[in-house]
Amino acid sequence: MLSLDQVQPIDLETMRAKLSNGGCSSSSCGSSEAPRDMAPEIWEKIKDHPCYSEEAHHYFARMHVAVAPACNIQCHYCNRKYDCANESRPGVVSEKLTPDQARRKVVTVANEVPQLSVLGIAGPGDACYDWKKTKATFSAIAGEIPDIKLCISTNGLALPDHVDELAEMNVDHVTVTINMVDPEIGAKIYPWIYYKNKRWFGVEASEILHERQMLGLEMLAERGILTKINSVMIPGVNDEHLIEVNRWVKERGAFLHNVMPLISDPVHGTHYGLTGQRGPTAMELKSLQDKLDGGAKLMRHCRQCRADAVGLLGEDRGQEFTLDQLPEQVSYDPAKRAAYREVVAQERGDHVAAKSAAVEEVRAGAAQSFLFAVATKGGGRVNEHFGHAREFQVYEVGAKGIEFVGHRKVEQYCLGGFGEDATLDGVIAALEGVSFVLCAKIGDCPKDMLKAAGIEASDDWAFEYIETSLAEAYRGKFGGQVALRA
Repeated sequence: MLSLDQVQPIDLETMRAKLSNGGCSSSSCGSSEAPRDMAPEIWEKIKDHPCYSEEAHHYFARMHVAVAPACNIQCHYCNRKYDCANESRPGVVSEKLTPDQARRKVVTVANEVPQLSVLGIAGPGDACYDWKKTKATFSAIAGEIPDIKLCISTNGLALPDHVDELAEMNVDHVTVTINMVDPEIGAKIYPWIYYKNKRWFGVEASEILHERQMLGLEMLAERGILTKINSVMIPGVNDEHLIEVNRWVKERGAFLHNVMPLISDPVHGTHYGLTGQRGPTAMELKSLQDKLDGGAKLMRHCRQCRADAVGLLGEDRGQEFTLDQLPEQVSYDPAKRAAYREVVAQERGDHVAAKSAAVEEVRAGAAQSFLFAVATKGGGRVNEHFGHAREFQVYEVGAKGIEFVGHRKVEQYCLGGFGEDATLDGVIAALEGVSFVLCAKIGDCPKDMLKAAGIEASDDWAFEYIETSLAEAYRGKFGGQVALRA
């Protein structure tokens, strides 16, 4: 297993030295405070949750355990039989676990990955339909690691049957996948559902699913359980309809709405993949998300995680913790997680203060908006080599300040010290709409090829806070006068 300094986005000893030498002012030290527009009790629930807080995803990790293989609906975008260890796609797992195996895995990961803050059950089927395994897993973990947050993801069909039990187990984060509020559209997405010991088809199936989803959402809101709505954007099927979905879920108390792009590679064997249904481009997804601005609060930092994902969003260390690598007997040691939280609490204070200053600076001098891509390993800093990046985080800088708007997955350009031109072409294509790239290091060759494609790149802000770097680059390079590229 990796040592502590290898698994953290922030070096603890360096951080402690900085803090002890006065590197953090009294006004900014300590845990970051709740945003002005958020109740303190809500902030307490989400501040360390990487899916519910964009800020937290720089510092904290999630873990999914694949204990719930049974599912009660069929989606045209899902095929759980296909698995690739290097793929990030919902419903995909390498190993299915029993509740006892899941306990061993969670305790092992908690001992080795100090960023871990959240345990989720996202399948590979449905956590509410395969309820006995879900409940047994949560019961075992909550008794051993009481400070870990418990989450489930569900299609919502069986959700109303278990809301009371979720509340009793202190599960205060639930994700529901809702792709439609019009059963006619739903019939194009779901060929069938299984409900009350019967298989239902077409519009009738979608009517039942819709009613159950809305009922479950209302029940969760009544009990103060935070809900995140996942919606898959399917061009020509539900893309414009998701505006209506956003309105419905906001009216029923949803905390976040996460619009994800359809993944439809034919190799996965899904109905959509085999019939040629395309997914949206990055800019099409952003355009829809921009239309939803002002409705239910949007989540834009989703990575469409596997049902056995481990680690920070944007990374997956699941292959380090397969069953054959787990100890037969393991007990929880809270020391690493406690040390990490102590240091990160103070680092976040500094980061929030720096971010606030950068945002105000940009707002004061911004004219038009444009997109930045940032290579980062986490910790809220520009700390990834361009050639090593597997994704870029994208920010829009302009009159609204500095806003995280999404991420772009790419194939790693540099392997074994050499870069492939064809791979770089793919990276450039993935950076559609981006005007500037920030990274910890970049060679002359990729920098020149990016420039030829109309994209500037720089490693001048290596290891600095992302927002501070964006503000300085915006002012120094563009002077606030560059329009967002189409």
